[in-house]
Amino acid sequence: MWETLLVNPFMNFLLLIYKLVGGNFGVAIILFTIIIRVVTHPLMASQIKSSTRMQAMQSSKEWQDIQKKYKDDKEKLAQEQMRLYKEMGVSPFASCLPSFIQLPILFAVYQSIVRALASSPSQLLILSGAVYPFFKLADIVPINSSFLWMNLGQPERVYIGGLGIPLLAILTAATTYVQSKVTMPASPNANDQAAMMNKMMALYMPLLMAWITYSLASGLAVYIIVGNLLGIAQYALLGKVNWSALLPGKKAAPSKTGKK
Repeated sequence: MWETLLVNPFMNFLLLIYKLVGGNFGVAIILFTIIIRVVTHPLMASQIKSSTRMQAMQSSKEWQDIQKKYKDDKEKLAQEQMRLYKEMGVSPFASCLPSFIQLPILFAVYQSIVRALASSPSQLLILSGAVYPFFKLADIVPINSSFLWMNLGQPERVYIGGLGIPLLAILTAATTYVQSKVTMPASPNANDQAAMMNKMMALYMPLLMAWITYSLASGLAVYIIVGNLLGIAQYALLGKVNWSALLPGKKAAPSKTGKK
């Protein structure tokens, strides 16, 4: 079911784009990433709405009164917080959900890239059984895996003086961190459950994405980096980016809730 619902459709879509753009697999991955971002835009919009509700709840007088009343009773404070979440339709994990949803998509994209770039007889046999009937496999294989300085089917390294530098892994970590920081919803209380979860995600997700792109095919790194940049651009167009969050010592400013 995993291959039927995700891997094979992704691979065939990549091959279709590859054929349409004249045999440039790097460009095909970039266009594929743009399309995925457009398709998942409603999920991002839902995340922004939930974040806006979260900010409204945290700024409300009722929540501030609850914090003062139960400041010495952590268990009761947590119970009242969850009650208020439920009443106001707020999910404390809504801002993290898109990141978790992206993980299976990432692995499906990785498998589709590796499968499309089949080179050995056994891999070509698997590819031939996975392509849709309208493709003439002989017309598109072998796939041109070269893009800029990379072999999209192999982990990327830039060699300087004999030292292999994982440039794409570094760019992946940097763009993931920037996206996490500038799109992170503001929280008046740094010890709030959602705020703590967001901080953890902003720290661990860049490291996870860097490790993935350090170890796996560079085509996946292209997908992640382009996706991060597009994500930042989407938030910017909606007026939700907080660039000051990147400055040391700066706290996230409340987003403009007037824009939907």
